[in-house]
Amino acid sequence: MNLELMKALTQANGIPSMEDEVRKIVVSELRASTDDVRVDIMGNVIGRIAGKSGPKVAMAAHMDEIGFIVRYIDDSGFIRLQPVGGFDPRTLVAQRVAVHTRKHGSLVGTLMPGVKPIHLMTPTDKKDLELTDFFVDLGMQTEAVKEQVQIGDMVTMRRDFEEIGDMVISKSLDDRLGLYVMLEAIKAAGPVDAELYPIATVQEEVGLRGATTAAFGVQPDICIAIDTTIAGDIPGMTADSAVTRLGAGAAIKIFDSSQLPNRKLVAHLQEIAGKFGIPHQLEVLPRGGTDAGAFQRTSEGVVTCTISIPSRYVHTVNEMCAKADIQSAVDLLARFLREAGSRNYRYDMD
Repeated sequence: MNLELMKALTQANGIPSMEDEVRKIVVSELRASTDDVRVDIMGNVIGRIAGKSGPKVAMAAHMDEIGFIVRYIDDSGFIRLQPVGGFDPRTLVAQRVAVHTRKHGSLVGTLMPGVKPIHLMTPTDKKDLELTDFFVDLGMQTEAVKEQVQIGDMVTMRRDFEEIGDMVISKSLDDRLGLYVMLEAIKAAGPVDAELYPIATVQEEVGLRGATTAAFGVQPDICIAIDTTIAGDIPGMTADSAVTRLGAGAAIKIFDSSQLPNRKLVAHLQEIAGKFGIPHQLEVLPRGGTDAGAFQRTSEGVVTCTISIPSRYVHTVNEMCAKADIQSAVDLLARFLREAGSRNYRYDMD
């Protein structure tokens, strides 16, 4: 596995509308493996690989990670935040962040809730945390903070990419692993008949916004989204609510709240996985969605499905994925691209 690329993607910083660091990596990779690359008005990166014939097949993985922007700086120099994407406040206590200033580089800070230390708490002080409780402490004088930090500066979580056991852990595996799978799969697929459009989208975490415009710009016949999904195979979860399990292979989406995938395409992906011995599992996700949801409803409609990478601890700084599942997703997508155009996924009149 290209762990160096995986690390570079996860350690780049980019919240919705500020995906510049990630975009540079993706553009560099696509220039080496596609016929042309462009960046659209929204900031989506759109590559193109000319095929011999066949349909237009898009792949979509999003560049953005959940994060914050600076909302307010108080008279003591503490920074208040506007979330950009969905956080669980329980996972944010005593974390470290980077405040990315426009002229003074990145400043390291602590992310803390405005509550009493445990030594001073009484039972009546305890409460459930809310995102509005949190602030960033840069350890600087108020004047220095206000001189260097502006309203609207990007704030991201800090956590290194690491291998542990058979897994990788990091911030932003959602959805930098989707980008990794897409980039590696188009290399592994080699020449194909279909016209391929690898697309790195923006602003997925705030409503599939980049995918919506990219879909109208490309107007593909087929779109495969690549994203992470919940692996609830941990204490506190029941077997029937786990969604997926680590180590059981790439997940083929059956349901989420953004799309009901094309059943014929689902069957084709299952057939490919079986034929080539690619470990896989089926995914029913009660809530949440992927870029496929935006593509599916574009123009007259697009044939869509999602290939997911199971992930424990989603939307935290310790997202965990199995290396074997990541490779299964690469293999499944690459094999599909080789067969793209060999099937008709339209529904019959009779």
